[in-house]
Amino acid sequence: MDHDNMHMPLPSPTMDHDNMHMPLPSPSSSMANHTKPHMMMHMTFFWGKNTQVLFSGWPGTSSGMYALCLVVIFFLAVIAEWLAHSPILRATGSTSRAAGLPQTAVYTLKTGLAYMVMLAVMSFNAGVFIVAIAGYGVGFLLFGSTAFKKPSEDPKTGELLPPSSGCVC
Repeated sequence: MDHDNMHMPLPSPTMDHDNMHMPLPSPSSSMANHTKPHMMMHMTFFWGKNTQVLFSGWPGTSSGMYALCLVVIFFLAVIAEWLAHSPILRATGSTSRAAGLPQTAVYTLKTGLAYMVMLAVMSFNAGVFIVAIAGYGVGFLLFGSTAFKKPSEDPKTGELLPPSSGCVC
């Protein structure tokens, strides 16, 4: 391995940081038979469809696969938010261990999905970041906010409102 060409200059006050990219390490002699396309590892947010999210080679360079990637990340965030506001997680009536198992399973699934969204955002792709935030926002709007709940469904305000008599007058 040629160690003479592996040195990167340290940043100086006069250095142009806009054109500085961290190169991927060159393949070693044991990997000489395996050929993979070199992808740039971004350390700041960037725009573009040529990225790698969650899995090696996904979504690749295809516009259609990038769009699918954005849809998947959006729905992962919505589902994580749905699970976060699930009635199973907010159940307060039972204290048995049998009731705690489904609650733990839902919590674990929600946490796993949230970590997957976080790892996707760590690709530093601005489109992935935007759809992740949008997914969490839409998920909260649909499942966590009071925008689509009846007043009687909300345990905090249900006790404060007088019972409905059914009269429309």
